[in-house]
Amino acid sequence: MIAEGMDIVDIGGESTRPGYTLLSDEEEIARVVPMIEAVKANFDIPISLDTYKSGVAEAGIRAGADLINDIWGLKYDNRMAEVIAKSGLPCCLMHNRKEADYRDFMQDVAADLADTIHLAEAAGIADEKIILDPGVGFGKTYENNLEIINCLEELNMFGYPLLLGCSRKSVIGLTLDLPADQRMEGTVATTVIGVMKGVSFVRVHDVKENYRALKMTEAILGR
Repeated sequence: MIAEGMDIVDIGGESTRPGYTLLSDEEEIARVVPMIEAVKANFDIPISLDTYKSGVAEAGIRAGADLINDIWGLKYDNRMAEVIAKSGLPCCLMHNRKEADYRDFMQDVAADLADTIHLAEAAGIADEKIILDPGVGFGKTYENNLEIINCLEELNMFGYPLLLGCSRKSVIGLTLDLPADQRMEGTVATTVIGVMKGVSFVRVHDVKENYRALKMTEAILGR
């Protein structure tokens, strides 16, 4: 994956797919810390730790994680913002909701992200350390997921880099009627659209194909 163009490796110990069992901090730590240490020992690449639990984040930071990726945007664990601020590490803060219940979808997403940004700033996380993720596939209907991908540029108003993570997700499977292992072309389409709409990062499984599409898109756009 590094040879194919990966710039950051994302490590997580707990599945975030619907219906999966939540892990204790201890079990999640037991899964991620050895992985972080192994990657650090063998490769020169930044590590993103995918967790929304402050205890796991603390253990991962001690093990050498370079970025914390919180799928609940600091709203699940009230210590998470403090832990990230104390570490001085950058963080990716994702939009999420328990239920896909919106009055005005994009305005509500923006308001939710504004709340997350306020939590980060109140804890002392520096502006330059914040990345926002629109949360495709989390707390959203199929139609919501298509809309947020189509309206990504609206989130540029916050002034933070955006990360887009659509790889193999259900929005692609439902659109193309394909299982997860056949959603590469659909993922590439979201990567191209994301780059055109100004995202700074894409999180994918199929690195080579998405990297090539990303570089071609950037060349056409003159970036």
